[in-house]
Amino acid sequence: MGAIGIMWLRQLKRYWRSRARMIGSLGQPILFLVALGFGFGPIYQKASGGNYIEFLAPGIIAMSILFTAMFSGIEVIWDRQFGFLKETLVSPVSRTKIMLGRTLGGATVSVIQGIVVGIICMLIGFRVDSAINIPLAILFMFFIALLFTSLGTAVASRLEDMQAFPLIMNFLVMPIFFLSGALFPLEGLPPSIELVARFDPLSYGVDGLRGALTGASHLGLVLDVAILSAITLGFVILGSYLFSKIEI
Repeated sequence: MGAIGIMWLRQLKRYWRSRARMIGSLGQPILFLVALGFGFGPIYQKASGGNYIEFLAPGIIAMSILFTAMFSGIEVIWDRQFGFLKETLVSPVSRTKIMLGRTLGGATVSVIQGIVVGIICMLIGFRVDSAINIPLAILFMFFIALLFTSLGTAVASRLEDMQAFPLIMNFLVMPIFFLSGALFPLEGLPPSIELVARFDPLSYGVDGLRGALTGASHLGLVLDVAILSAITLGFVILGSYLFSKIEI
């Protein structure tokens, strides 16, 4: 097995061993899903928006992937402080392969997290429009996970203080999430807010995931795939570059 596969398996083992983190990371998506889904559901329905759970569920799935993927970058700082990263980087393997393996592992963990949240959504009433589109939905989940795992790794590669990482992540994550259309439709927004939402990469992930699961896509699935894949590639390249510049 190559270096990428070894790093990928290492990330999965970390996730499996940290069962408390697995369970704890489900708390926020479930809270958003139940509190907002049933709290704003009647209001959304009276406004002729339809079933709010059907609209909200894809956004909550994307949210769980976003948070898990972004915060996976803290493991880079953790490994640096305890010397594990030095042992990895001095091995006769290119740093790009190490970064790709870590990123793919983190992305796989995030997708698993998203699938678990998706199952929970179905247990409380969410229904997939067509089972045929489930592979497409998983593709969008993987793009979201890969993009934001790369971003988290890129940020962590430039930090040495573990306490600074969550602060920066929250500064990035919350605007990305709230402006993505995960909680409210992008149609009819003020032009300035809609323009910002168009520059939010998660907007295309949420829209694509919603289109695959419910058949309701605002931007179009082809555009979602094209833009999301291009941005993902860009962040993978950026993350690889910054990771290769880590000083040990």
